[in-house]
Amino acid sequence: MSEDPADADDTTALTDGGLSKGEIFDVLRNQRRRFVLQYLKRADEPVELGDLATQVASWEYRTPCDEVSSEQRKRVYTTLQQTHLPRMAEAHIVDYDSESGLIQPTARTRDLSIYLEIVPGSELPWREYYLSLGAVSTALCAAVWGGIYPFSLLPDVAWATLIALTLTVSASVHIYYERNMRLGDLEVPPELDFE
Repeated sequence: MSEDPADADDTTALTDGGLSKGEIFDVLRNQRRRFVLQYLKRADEPVELGDLATQVASWEYRTPCDEVSSEQRKRVYTTLQQTHLPRMAEAHIVDYDSESGLIQPTARTRDLSIYLEIVPGSELPWREYYLSLGAVSTALCAAVWGGIYPFSLLPDVAWATLIALTLTVSASVHIYYERNMRLGDLEVPPELDFE
């Protein structure tokens, strides 16, 4: 019986530690776990479960940390302690000491950033933007080479310069936005910053 390529992809090790793509997405499909990673990426030392729970509750309920109710905090604290942190520790994404309640990032924590690019609902995904830009550039080149009016009014080098500048500016804007969309680079998780 041959193995389905999609299944094989889930068992292929992606990092030095052997975490598969399927395991990565299984862990990261939960918003609370992504919030944990956001918090840990900004911390310079191990964090206490209570502090983590307060911040995650703050993000979830969209309220300042000092206004998080004890019920909200307890709800988040309990699921972090019983479910999310043990699952993340099992995958070696975080180090979690249940006795002391301390959590700290591992080498894998930083590796997961590439899987966490957030595309806000109102934003055109970049791959579609570049595909559109390529299609428009190709049509423009065809019109210029065909001598179609009004595209024949400017020299070919002017059109080539316009296309090159458009691509360069687009790539620069893309890099700027991508850097601002990385987990841990903003005060709040990227998925909250753009809602």
